[in-house]
Amino acid sequence: MPHAVTLEWRDGREATIEVREAEVVTDATERAGLGVPYGCLYGACATCTGRLLEGDLVHVERPRGLKPRHRQAGYVLLCVAEPRSDCRIEVGAEVQADLVPNPWK
Repeated sequence: MPHAVTLEWRDGREATIEVREAEVVTDATERAGLGVPYGCLYGACATCTGRLLEGDLVHVERPRGLKPRHRQAGYVLLCVAEPRSDCRIEVGAEVQADLVPNPWK
């Protein structure tokens, strides 16, 4: 059963995609032609970090790129996350930057 996943960017953009059963969110964003950042595609680099705002997602692989405190705060790695319900997720490079602040600012 597919789930409706609404992606929200901080600039106010929003898009709703259908994520198929046993499909990770990044695969669905690629299928929909959306520009959501990703890198390694196996949960290590954290480039695809999103923040779950509503709904239920599970990591189907260990999210090595996230610390336990980040997971507790609702951050998810979209390359290894499958929805278990309809969801709302904050996405974009700024979300990943929340976890890894720029030391040069």
